[in-house]
Amino acid sequence: QVQLVESGGGLAQPGGSLRLSCAASGFTFRRYAMSWARQAPGKGLEWVAAIYSDGSDIAYADSVKGRFTISRDNTKNRLYLQMNSLKPEDTALYHCARGYSKPFLDWGQGTQVTVSS
Repeated sequence: QVQLVESGGGLAQPGGSLRLSCAASGFTFRRYAMSWARQAPGKGLEWVAAIYSDGSDIAYADSVKGRFTISRDNTKNRLYLQMNSLKPEDTALYHCARGYSKPFLDWGQGTQVTVSS
């Protein structure tokens, strides 16, 4: 079955960086667009970034544009999110998701990112 397992979250200071990784299995990864989405406490699921199956098109939410970079390695079935210049409002549970936008086909359990001094 489809499995999406995120890692790389943790505690970062404002202005700091983290790199999230997602290991995908159970489907042909290279054929699907993928996204990152996040959910802050008490809020709904927010789409963050998306990348086409071959990496030819990338999109970001305005809230992260210029600070976050999405990428993928189709040889390793991996999706990444490089997060720089982190802000307290980036604190959330970050999910890897199959699809370019909501509603997603599948998503993982998530990795927690906390930005605090």
